[in-house]
Amino acid sequence: MVVDDHPMWREGVARDLAEAGYLVVATSGEGRQAVRIAPAARPDVVVLDLRLPDISGVEVIRGLRTELPQVRVLMLSASGEQQSVLDAVKAGATGYLVKSAGPAEFLDAVRRTAAGDAVFTPGLAGLVLGEYRRLAHEPEPPGAGDLPRLTERETEVLRLVAKGMSYKQIAARLGLSHRTVQNHVQNTLGKLHLHNRVELTRYAIEQGLDD
Repeated sequence: MVVDDHPMWREGVARDLAEAGYLVVATSGEGRQAVRIAPAARPDVVVLDLRLPDISGVEVIRGLRTELPQVRVLMLSASGEQQSVLDAVKAGATGYLVKSAGPAEFLDAVRRTAAGDAVFTPGLAGLVLGEYRRLAHEPEPPGAGDLPRLTERETEVLRLVAKGMSYKQIAARLGLSHRTVQNHVQNTLGKLHLHNRVELTRYAIEQGLDD
């Protein structure tokens, strides 16, 4: 689903996606409408503009995640401001790409977002990880440090996720198939009651697994 208030941009993105073989199940120029139609359209990935005429993209993310907890959101914004990026990620965005990105970079970001990777415009990934590390040093509520029972392999995969490695890189490092790595990540998400790789990365850093 493509959500952007500029018709030419929205239609252009939808056309590029369709030509690349993706099924565009819906488009919208307003945030509230996007949240309203998402449950029926059931998109796997939402390409979302940060600034919309009615509500902010951050509010849209929260609404989408309430309706469709497993949905993956790729922010596509003209703004690369640090606070905008952090607000979007904290709300549940899977990735963040500035609109100056080229078509090939955009389509690669959509593909990786659909696969569960955390995708960021170059220079922003370090900012997001830095913020997670800062949050990891804030006091935790009682019981927050209690670790669910992960297998040795799940912990190994989680450690590599925390280092920012893609599923393909993890598979090569551990001698596993891409599908097996995805299965380990999905099992870990379920055990930790998390929704996407961004939340998983934060969790791993909080546990010191990126050292």
